[in-house]
Amino acid sequence: MTTIKLLVVDDHDLMRTCLVRILDDIENFSVVGEANSGEEAISLSRTLEPHVVLMDVKMPGIGGVEATKRILAHNNQIKIIAVTSCEDDVYPSRLLQAGAFAYLTKRTEPAEVIKAIKMVVVGKPYFSQEIAQQLALKNTGLWHETHSPFDQLSQRELQIAMMTVKGEKPVAIAEILNISAKTINSYRYRIFEKFNISNDVELVHFAIKHKVFDVDILE
Repeated sequence: MTTIKLLVVDDHDLMRTCLVRILDDIENFSVVGEANSGEEAISLSRTLEPHVVLMDVKMPGIGGVEATKRILAHNNQIKIIAVTSCEDDVYPSRLLQAGAFAYLTKRTEPAEVIKAIKMVVVGKPYFSQEIAQQLALKNTGLWHETHSPFDQLSQRELQIAMMTVKGEKPVAIAEILNISAKTINSYRYRIFEKFNISNDVELVHFAIKHKVFDVDILE
C-alpha cells in the first residue's frame, strides 16, 4: 500500500502534537508537515503535496474554510478533513461547499480519525456522528427551530465575523484578506445589522451564545 502523506493543521500546539504522534505511529501513514494557520497550510500543501490535510476549522488569519478553498483550487486531488471543536451547523455546511471530504469533532476517538483518513483516500466522505445527525436534521427540514443565525451570513461576512471575534482589528483583517479597511467596516456594519447588535463586544457574546465560538479559543 502506498504511504499516505498527511498535513496536520491546528493553531493549538497540544492538539496538533497529539494528532501527529498518533498518526505517525500508524502503518502506511506519514505526517509530512504541521501548520498552525490557514496561510501556512496553503503554503505547505503546495510544497509537500500531501494526500490528506487535517484542517482545524477555526484559526487566526483566514481560517479553515478559506484555506480549504485555496488548497483545493490549486490541487483538487488533496482530501481535506475538517476538524472542529464546536458541533454547530454553520461550519459543516460551509466546509462542504468549500470542498472538504470529511468532518470530525475534536472529541473524535483516534480510531475514528484513522478510519476517516482511510476512507477519504479512496474517495469516500466521512462525518462524525454528531455532524451527520445535524446535517440529517437540516436535510429533513427539522432544523428550522435550532439553526444558527450565522447561517444568514455570506462566506465573506462569516469570515470577517470570526476574525473580529478573535480580536483582529479592521486594518489587520484588511491586510490578511487583501481588501480595504473601508470594505471591512462595511461588512462589519452589515453583520451588526443582521444580528441587531452594535459593536465587537456584543458580537463576541453573540458568537459564544450560539456556540459558534468556544470561550477557551478566545483565551
